[in-house]
Amino acid sequence: MLVKEVMTKNVISVKPETSVHELAELFVKKGISGAPVVDKGKLLGVVLEEGVIFQDKKVHLPTFMHISMGFFTLGVKRFEEEVKKITASAVSEIMEKDMVTLSGNMTIEDAATLMLEKEVYYCPVVEKEKLIGVVTKKDIVKAIAQI
Repeated sequence: MLVKEVMTKNVISVKPETSVHELAELFVKKGISGAPVVDKGKLLGVVLEEGVIFQDKKVHLPTFMHISMGFFTLGVKRFEEEVKKITASAVSEIMEKDMVTLSGNMTIEDAATLMLEKEVYYCPVVEKEKLIGVVTKKDIVKAIAQI
């Protein structure tokens, strides 16, 4: 079975300037856990529920101390990324830019293996640099159930 046979084709995407609040409302209204971030037809990244949850995190003294101490153990770049996610107001600030993409002609087995190895459970499906669908862990489970 191929990815293009089980992928979601009517993809709900968002723009980088979409607010985090609007994104949360969209996720609830549509019952989805992620969305590709697209601008002028170009796939820029993906945004997931985790980004919304992380962004809404309350910063109290132990967390602040943990974050401050993390500065030394995580390095400057990762520390800055964590702070940006907490203070984000737009999708562009919480989206994952380094995403795993799949091909529509990839087998479900290969897609599942890649998703497990990379610990990614929401993948855009791309053909000739164009977004044609998405595959989630639910899609993989449905495909296994059909076999």
